[in-house]
Amino acid sequence: MSPFPLPLTELFTPFGQILIYFIIGLGFGIALEISGFGSSPKLAAQFYFKEMTVLKVMFTAIVTAMVLIFLASAVGLLDYNLIWVNPTYLWPGIVGGLIMGVGFIIGGFCPGTSLVGLATFKLDGLFFTLGSLFGIFAFGETVGLFDEFYNSSYMGRFTLPEFFGLPTGVVVLLVVFMALFMFWGSEQLERIFGGKDPKKAPKLRYAGAGVLTMAAVAVMVIGQPTTADRWNVISAEKEQLLQDRAVQIHPGELLATMHEHKVNLVMLDVRSEADYNLFHIRDARRVDIETLPELAPELLLEPSNTVFVLMSNGETAATEAWKVLAAESVPNIYILEGGINAWLAVFAEEDQGIQSVSVSGDDRYQFIFNAALGSSYHAARPHPEDYQLEYIPKIQLQNRKGPSGGGCG
Repeated sequence: MSPFPLPLTELFTPFGQILIYFIIGLGFGIALEISGFGSSPKLAAQFYFKEMTVLKVMFTAIVTAMVLIFLASAVGLLDYNLIWVNPTYLWPGIVGGLIMGVGFIIGGFCPGTSLVGLATFKLDGLFFTLGSLFGIFAFGETVGLFDEFYNSSYMGRFTLPEFFGLPTGVVVLLVVFMALFMFWGSEQLERIFGGKDPKKAPKLRYAGAGVLTMAAVAVMVIGQPTTADRWNVISAEKEQLLQDRAVQIHPGELLATMHEHKVNLVMLDVRSEADYNLFHIRDARRVDIETLPELAPELLLEPSNTVFVLMSNGETAATEAWKVLAAESVPNIYILEGGINAWLAVFAEEDQGIQSVSVSGDDRYQFIFNAALGSSYHAARPHPEDYQLEYIPKIQLQNRKGPSGGGCG
């Protein structure tokens, strides 16, 4: 799989990580200052259509990063699934954006640019920064009063391709076209309201627009790697894990993990709905293998102490599901050894309504049930103290995720 994003926590010491973050932040601040973002009058002028530098600089940064990210992903240099994408909370996001926009207009800064103003010893930058800190404190003290709204309309890792139902490359090209139109429109607004002559702007911007457009076309033509493409890259390494039985965990280890409070256990049952309704382990979530690629972004948002366990009647379907999630870079994924059949063989002795039978066929029930009770059977949630099971522990938490948060410049 792609070596990017770089695992800084593994490559550098804590001091080295802090140094890298400092250098990146310093470079970002310098770029903002050079662009004039340390001046509140210049920033506020955009709302009067006299000075559109903010829109042009920030939108240039956004579309350039977008094109480079998806171009790197298209050619296999970057694993997009490991990049943090802020989850969407639609209505709280809209309200928060309006509040920040009003504050931007009144104060002439956003939180990031106020720090640039503070770093260059501007008094308004100091007061805006203090106001931001006070706002953070006030929000933290009062969020409990409106936390229901604050966590409402959650949509997960929801991006424009999902919203429009279009391929990523097409959306990238359309966003670039939109940006170029906005750049042209901003120059016209500056001409009308600010008296600026667009002809005096650097001609190099046309070359930049051309390069950006060609790169976006390349993203569209190459396309993003499919789950099958991703699996082909990592298959040699991952197939070895399957052959070594390194990821198939004993039912006893799953039972112990179910009662381990330090682990966030997510059990994914990939069987048919009929088999799931007959019997399933309590708290196991039924999913279709076909939907796992779309589910992967949601799974990647789970805490770093999450362990995913896949299960089917035997191991065949669960193994195929494991390959899908491995290809989608979901960490800490395991397979229930022997599947539900092995689980029932260990824990169904006290259930009178479950009987073992000899059935030929791959991934089929080796048990019959008096009724479809789902997780109401005793075996769906056995008590660990009732069993003395011997097994070799295999679960090892590995954090391969990207950053756990984002911010505003």
